[in-house]
Amino acid sequence: MTQDKSTPAARTKTWTLRMDVVEEDEDVTKADASLDTGDRTLTTRSSARRNPHDPPVPSIGDEYAAGRALLDLGKQLLREGTTDAAANDKDEKG
Repeated sequence: MTQDKSTPAARTKTWTLRMDVVEEDEDVTKADASLDTGDRTLTTRSSARRNPHDPPVPSIGDEYAAGRALLDLGKQLLREGTTDAAANDKDEKG
């Protein structure tokens, strides 16, 4: 069996996500996240505050703060991709 020479070899990259979730008290949780892609590092900070009418369940604050941080990193990645694609298109058109 022969390999199709026109198909590029698969490439695997490892991206590293670090997230620190800090429960400041039973009402406030903060999350600091960084994503290292090897080419750049994106960072964000988010928080969650308990509604005073809800019972204190710190793990819910963890989920909200972490989720918000991940959403922000996703938005940053999309912006970077859009910027890079536009620059690449501009370079190709010269």
